Amino acid sequence: MIREAIVTTIDTSGTPHIAPLGLIEEGEHWILAPFRPSTTLDNLAMVPLAVASFTDDPLIFAGLVTGRKDWPLVPATLVQVPRLEAALAHAELSVARVEDHAERPRFQCRVLHRAQHAPFEGFNRARNAVLEGAILVTRLHILPRDKIEREMDYLSVAIEKTAGPREREAWSWLVQKRDAFYMARC
Repeated sequence: MIREAIVTTIDTSGTPHIAPLGLIEEGEHWILAPFRPSTTLDNLAMVPLAVASFTDDPLIFAGLVTGRKDWPLVPATLVQVPRLEAALAHAELSVARVEDHAERPRFQCRVLHRAQHAPFEGFNRARNAVLEGAILVTRLHILPRDKIEREMDYLSVAIEKTAGPREREAWSWLVQKRDAFYMARC
């Protein structure tokens, strides 16, 4: 099972970096598998700690994949890596083992601490659509344009029917990123 989260890491000077990342659940461990090259990968290699923040805020996922990187962080409980302020819950992770790979090394992590900060108030189709759209935007350079267009058209139905202001703004960021990517290729 993969859980979508916002992962925070730090470099050796303590500077935080936040990125959306799918966590792979493997027994008692979670696997972080960032692509090469990435700041998350570099940070984990230098400081083998991370915090996975679980949020339902669509602006954060859409913002991070469209270059909006300034989201409020607060201290975690046990590790020096901060967590997302908007987290409904978070897990503090320590790298136990690394499996090297040319494209996506796998960092097997132990969960050191978990905390709940706010209630989860239910599913919203538009928020789920933003999450799926954000994943598509990270794959613009990999997937065929017609697949991206078809899937975003399908997801836009949930936006039209169930979105509030935050979901609409997040979706607009994703559409702008997609459009700019394809305009640059013309």
